[in-house]
Amino acid sequence: MRTVYASLTAMFLALVFGPWLISKLRELQIGQYIREEGPQNHQKKAGTPTMGGVLIVLSTLVPTILWADLTNKFVLLTIFSLLAFAAIGFIDDFAKVSQRRNLGLTAKRKIYFQVFASLIVAIVLLVMATSSAYSTQFVFPFLKHFRPDLVIHSLLSQSTFGGHLWPLAFVPFLFATAVVIVGSSNAVNLTDGLDGLAIGCTVIAAGAFTVLTYVSSNFRWPPTSKFSTSPASEN
Repeated sequence: MRTVYASLTAMFLALVFGPWLISKLRELQIGQYIREEGPQNHQKKAGTPTMGGVLIVLSTLVPTILWADLTNKFVLLTIFSLLAFAAIGFIDDFAKVSQRRNLGLTAKRKIYFQVFASLIVAIVLLVMATSSAYSTQFVFPFLKHFRPDLVIHSLLSQSTFGGHLWPLAFVPFLFATAVVIVGSSNAVNLTDGLDGLAIGCTVIAAGAFTVLTYVSSNFRWPPTSKFSTSPASEN
C-alpha cells in the first residue's frame, strides 16, 4: 500500500504544482536553449521551460519522506544521492540560463562532481558492509552462482606486502559503484537526444521501477488464494 500511496502522492504533487511551476519558469524566461548543431526539428523546443527537474525532485522526495521507512539506511542514502545529483543538475541548468546558451557546466567539471558524490555513496556502503548490512559481491544476471567480491580481502591482511596496500582492496568496489551511479545519471539524457529534455525516458524508467519496487517488496508475490490450504500456498 505504501507504493500505491507514494505513487498517488507524487501524481498529486505533479498535477497541482506542475502547471504553476511551468508558468513561473516562463514568467522568469527560464527556457531551454537548443544546441545549434542539433536537428532542425529540435529547434521548435527552444524556450521550453528548463529546471523542470525541480518538480521531479519534489514529486520524488516528498512521497519518500511521507511513505518510506526513514530508519532504513538505504532509503536515506538514496535521498542523499537524489539531492546531490539534483544540486549538480540545478547548477548546470542555472549556468545555461544565466549565460543564455546550451552550455552549463563543462563535461569534466560535471563528471568530477558526479564521481565525488558517487564515492561518498560507495564509502557509506563499505561502512555498512563492515556490519554485514550490505554485500560487496557483484551479481551477474542469469548467473546466480557467479558473484565475485569487489573488495579484495587478501589485500586487507596485515601480512600482505607489509600491510601497506590495504587501500587498494577497495578500488574495484569504488570504481564499479562510481561507474554504475554516474552512468545511470547520464544515461537518460544521452538516450533522450541532443536537447536535454529527458522526461520521456524518466517516465518509462520510473514506471518500471515502480512495478519492480512493488513486486520485490511483496513477499506474497505472486499472490495466492487465501482459501488455498495446500502446503505450497502456506510456504
